Amino acid sequence: MTDQHTDATPRTITDFGDQWQRFRDNDGYYASNEMFADIVAPFLTPADFENSKVAELGSGSGRIVGMLLKAGASHVTAVEPSDAFYVLEENLGKAEGEQVTLIHDTAERLPEGEYDFVLSIGVIHHIPEPDPAIARAFGCLKKGGRVLIWLYGKEGNSAYLSVVLPLRKITSRLPDWTLMALSHILTAFLSVYAALCHVFPLPMRKYMRDVISRYPWRHRMLTVFDQLNPEYAKYYARQEAEALLERAGFADVQSFNRHGYSWLVTGTKA
Repeated sequence: MTDQHTDATPRTITDFGDQWQRFRDNDGYYASNEMFADIVAPFLTPADFENSKVAELGSGSGRIVGMLLKAGASHVTAVEPSDAFYVLEENLGKAEGEQVTLIHDTAERLPEGEYDFVLSIGVIHHIPEPDPAIARAFGCLKKGGRVLIWLYGKEGNSAYLSVVLPLRKITSRLPDWTLMALSHILTAFLSVYAALCHVFPLPMRKYMRDVISRYPWRHRMLTVFDQLNPEYAKYYARQEAEALLERAGFADVQSFNRHGYSWLVTGTKA
């Protein structure tokens, strides 16, 4: 691990702790099982999680945990290293115990559990050295258990990344209140672009029509803030995304280009 990456890890954790203390609520389409179905398709459906034992790596404010509970998971272990843990506790405290176990630690310290599924949605691409986390997921799954991770994608994003990557060098250093103000401005542009996607075949049209257009302003703004805030973010090529799971020992590794801008990758513990 390079010194740069070593420095990025605690800063990124702090960034997300601050972020989820500002964006605490999970409601509407953003937290719905309809959204969950979109996240896990085409490999799984919400019904696949019924009566299952699940671990989630990087639970933030608890959005995905809430989706899993609504889908009928029998127990969810939620792992969160940042101060977002306290928001997680507030949002899910009533379910803690019989239905939910909350772990304030990093992903590679996932407790033993013989899980049916391990999920990590939008988190692994913020870990500079993700192999220990993926290896731990493999070790804690039961035989035949499945991992599902969602990652920022490199392919198809060249125009977007040519703007966002230079911008992130500035925005990841900004105080949150300044970044919030900038995010509101950029959300206005995002909203116009999403509206145009209903008329013209623009890049990321499906995502803009089917997801962003259904968010209220605060969740659109969160989407913008989330892209610009963290110290570290990696955009994975398909081969890199699949190799993450293959190195850990997963079999039947498959990937899906979700909405043309990201990778959903799954594998099984044979």
